[in-house]
Amino acid sequence: MQGCPRRIACLLSCLFLILSGAALASSEGGIHVTVLNIRNSKGTVDCALFNSPQGFPADVLHSALKLAATKISNGTARCDFEGVPAGTYAVVVLHDENMNARIDYNWLGIPREGYGFSGDANDWLGAPSFARTSFAFDGHELDLTITLRYGSPH
Repeated sequence: MQGCPRRIACLLSCLFLILSGAALASSEGGIHVTVLNIRNSKGTVDCALFNSPQGFPADVLHSALKLAATKISNGTARCDFEGVPAGTYAVVVLHDENMNARIDYNWLGIPREGYGFSGDANDWLGAPSFARTSFAFDGHELDLTITLRYGSPH
């Protein structure tokens, strides 16, 4: 029985090496987006992660790599994209106040709901390009902050 504690320690050491090796073998991490300046708690905050300019930023259902929707708490929200390999990405965020899965505009074409882009990029006459909003991701963990803008009152 004296060898029993030694065997348990050896077994635990082997298990630790196996688990840590599996963790190192996984080269995919997470992109975590904190969304600020949400004007109310109505609806959801919807985030889309793009890995190419194709369909950016409007065609989220067909072109985004990953989608996330979350509830609002105290004027902030957080979208998490897990299992993301290294690469170049851009994020689009929408405060979908009426939960119709699209951004609403007034009669002048000004957004009524909050919107934002990675890098807090903003263009005066339309959405910024994928190139202006994109960022490099090394495959580990990345925390981003996006501040929403509102074009017109709801």
